[in-house]
Amino acid sequence: MDDPRTTPPQATGGLPPGPAGVPHLPGETPDQSARSGPTVVVGTYSEYAQAQQAVDHLADNKFPVERTSIIGTDLRLVETVLGRLTTGRAAAAGAGGGAWFGLFIGVLFGLFGKSNWFAVILTTVLVGAVWGAIFGAIAHAATGGRRDFTSRSSLQAAQYAVLADAEVADEAKALLIRLNWQVSGAQ
Repeated sequence: MDDPRTTPPQATGGLPPGPAGVPHLPGETPDQSARSGPTVVVGTYSEYAQAQQAVDHLADNKFPVERTSIIGTDLRLVETVLGRLTTGRAAAAGAGGGAWFGLFIGVLFGLFGKSNWFAVILTTVLVGAVWGAIFGAIAHAATGGRRDFTSRSSLQAAQYAVLADAEVADEAKALLIRLNWQVSGAQ
């Protein structure tokens, strides 16, 4: 029987690697053979882009980046208020969503039907927009004024730490010190 750690994901029916590494399905245990010991913080940054740049610098200098991690700490949920929500705005948003759904249904009907394709799409978009506006207005009215604003939520970290395995931490620190010297303009 093949060892799943040595068999490529395509051969095991698993998921292919992505930008965040090889995903693991629920019930699977990630391969911990690469992580054999403790980790050490080799740099802290106030923005994720800076931490990403640090790991990219390590990769550019042939450092084994598979032995590093970026950890966001002091997480907080930030809700940015975008504006006031009125029944008219709720209806307009519902109309937009309904029109998109109507377009989807219209394309399906147009592909598999024998009638005028343009007329089918136009009709389904209009019907979807009308029903979306009705449902959007009703949904907003049902809140009874408890949430009369629109917002966007995001999860933010106060700082980002770059960690490396203890065996290679000194090399990572030296490379990041060199990066900081280059960024500061020192020679």
